[in-house]
Amino acid sequence: MEKNQVQKRQFTGTVVSDKMKKTVTVRIERTLVHPKYGKRYAVSAKFKAHDETNAAKIGDEVVIEECRPLSRDKRWRVVKVLAKK
Repeated sequence: MEKNQVQKRQFTGTVVSDKMKKTVTVRIERTLVHPKYGKRYAVSAKFKAHDETNAAKIGDEVVIEECRPLSRDKRWRVVKVLAKK
C-alpha cells in the first residue's frame, strides 16, 4: 500500500433488491454481544451499491467497497460476486 492511499472499508452481504438500473441493495448482517448481559444478537443494515454490469441478482453474496458519493444514497460499489444463487 502506498503512502497516500487509504484502506477502503469492505463488507460481505446479500443482495436483497436489484430492481434499479446499475444499483443493488445489499444487506450486511453482524452479530454483536450485549455489553451488560452478554447475549448475542443480530444487527443488519442495508446499503445501495453501484453495480456497473448488473451482474448481481437477488440472493447473491457480494463484496462491496466504499467509494466516493455516486448519488444521494450510493456510497458503495460492488467489487465482486462471491456466490450466485
